[in-house]
Amino acid sequence: MYNLRVSLTAPETPRPPWTFLTNHAHVMIAISRDPEIRQRDIAYAVGITVGAVQRIVHELEEGGYLRHERVGRRNRYEIIADQHLRHPLENEHTVQELISVLEQ
Repeated sequence: MYNLRVSLTAPETPRPPWTFLTNHAHVMIAISRDPEIRQRDIAYAVGITVGAVQRIVHELEEGGYLRHERVGRRNRYEIIADQHLRHPLENEHTVQELISVLEQ
């Protein structure tokens, strides 16, 4: 008898060592696509640990970019879309502008 393993998913392509956006932006984008996404699913999508997601969500909430409410056993996130980006090079733009560009 042969032991054959068949992958039902496409092989994962290696990620480059850097990206144009920060993990904070990646977390916001994941949340914008699904406001009820679980933190472990955010971690998987972004490629970071659940602990890192927890820290980023906390920082985004402290910074006024995100809030959440408990709905049963889950969180529902709300992005504060009219908040301006933090870096001086892009602080004339809002979170909504960033998300809108990346949704196209």
